[in-house]
Amino acid sequence: MVDAFLRRFNVPDDVPIEASMVSNAIRSAQSQVEARNFEIRKDVLKYDDVLNRQRLVVYAERRRVLEGEDIEEQVRSFITDTVESYVRGATATGYPEDWDLDQLWTALKTLYPIQVTVEELEEASGGSRAGLTSDFLTRELLDDAQGAYDDREEALGEEVTRELERRVILSVLDRKWREHLYEMDYLRDGIGLRAMAQRDPLIEYQREGFDLFNAMMDGIKEETVGYLFNVQVEVEQADETVIEFGSDGTELVIAEAVSEVIVPGLAPARPVHLEYSAPGESGEIVHDSVDVEVEQAIDPNASRADRRRAERANRKRQG
Repeated sequence: MVDAFLRRFNVPDDVPIEASMVSNAIRSAQSQVEARNFEIRKDVLKYDDVLNRQRLVVYAERRRVLEGEDIEEQVRSFITDTVESYVRGATATGYPEDWDLDQLWTALKTLYPIQVTVEELEEASGGSRAGLTSDFLTRELLDDAQGAYDDREEALGEEVTRELERRVILSVLDRKWREHLYEMDYLRDGIGLRAMAQRDPLIEYQREGFDLFNAMMDGIKEETVGYLFNVQVEVEQADETVIEFGSDGTELVIAEAVSEVIVPGLAPARPVHLEYSAPGESGEIVHDSVDVEVEQAIDPNASRADRRRAERANRKRQG
């Protein structure tokens, strides 16, 4: 409109525009553009906040492992949640006679070395399939799974088991989080189409993002349990502790024996010194550093058989 007005009255380009109508029109257009950009930034922040809340949960869990907290109880809860999920999926519908317990047992055998049989549980519940209940199956299978993990820990040793738990959880958590980020990107790219169905894209993104996050957490539990039960572990003993005595008779430990846990498919942990900065509780930037051990999901130096075995296990769990 302004350009047409200037051409109509042959106003030179070097003449300043001082009419109030023109100034008001420019000011109004600028305000509309700024308001639109503000709404866009606000929507972007809302979308980012969904992923940020998920990130805080995952990073808090990862930091617990890196700081060396005892995660045995957490692993035990992983076993409980996974077995309960398996039983719930097999007994959700129908009568006990309709339950496919053979399929349930096949799935459980890929998870851990199950010892109890269907016939034993039927006998304990009255001698027939009709006497079985979902709660009874869950209770008996949980006792069997927790007992199997006790046997696993006894075979490996407590120290090796704690190290194995830490490394497996870190590896599975990192890989699952990376996959989840890709899935959230795909969801974000197509979520705007929900507006065509008269749905709020942000609400749909929050709802489906929550479902994807829960699915990721369930996958972490299941893969961690399967890995802890089925992975092959080798323990290399270091040289014995070397002790020398000082001139005053005090003992000086020169070298101490440390066992190294080797897990095919997982690269050896390597220490890394990380420095980072982040807002503190008062809002000021806080600089900190931490020594952590970083490990890779697949060891490139592992044998081809070990790599194929790990890849087949991953595809089987993801499929």
